[in-house]
Amino acid sequence: MTNFHRYLTEAVTAARIAGKYQKSRFASSLNIDMKGDKNLVTEVDRESERLIVEHLLAHFPDHNIVAEEGDYPQNCSPFRWIIDPVDGTTNYAHGFPWFCSSIALQHEDELVAGVIYNPIYDELFSATKGGGAFLNGSRLSVSGRSPLKNSLLGTGFPYDCATDPANNFASFIAFQKAARGIRRAGAAALDLACVAAGRLDGFWELKLKAWDVAAGVLLVQEAGGVVTTFDGSSYDIFNDRIVASNGLIHDEMVAMLADVAAGGAV
Repeated sequence: MTNFHRYLTEAVTAARIAGKYQKSRFASSLNIDMKGDKNLVTEVDRESERLIVEHLLAHFPDHNIVAEEGDYPQNCSPFRWIIDPVDGTTNYAHGFPWFCSSIALQHEDELVAGVIYNPIYDELFSATKGGGAFLNGSRLSVSGRSPLKNSLLGTGFPYDCATDPANNFASFIAFQKAARGIRRAGAAALDLACVAAGRLDGFWELKLKAWDVAAGVLLVQEAGGVVTTFDGSSYDIFNDRIVASNGLIHDEMVAMLADVAAGGAV
């Protein structure tokens, strides 16, 4: 077992601990705070993050932590955990069963392990650098569908879509006309996991954070897919525009986004 698999094992355990708690509180009364007009946070987000961070630091006390709900001291370790305790908080708060924990590990800025866990469906997606992507132990591969007109895509909209023209509306309309269909389920990490699993053929979104995408990016890449920025250039998890696909429709997706941008919209 490689060191990366050792880290993955503890990330899986942390995700399952948080998932058990999330499932126990699902569809119950929640205390909801607002981080913006539409951006929610609940006590389940905060407690899930505490459970995940506590478990990881118990095993790797010198590792750095970057997580959505808290600020953590940074040291000189080459390892950094990137954590979204509940991706799909709005879904969770409304009792819509499509949410997950997302945990990724970087080593010297390279993604080396990732876990995405949906406790309602008990689906655990995992990947290690060079070791492939898996769903509940079964190896994943991106779909073989093409061209774009035969494809099912996923996307989402930023929380400030009502006030900022960089809102993905024009791109959504363009892709809706060009593709077989689009799904907007409200959890970017699960969208990326679905690309890795071949359930979606492509995904694009803007204004995402590193914790939304880190584990999912590794899953897509290890399942044989492609991840870039909107213009097709190399992707970094701190870039706020992402395109992920099975590779077969990637050029078409990038071209569509370029056409929309040329028209002055996003």
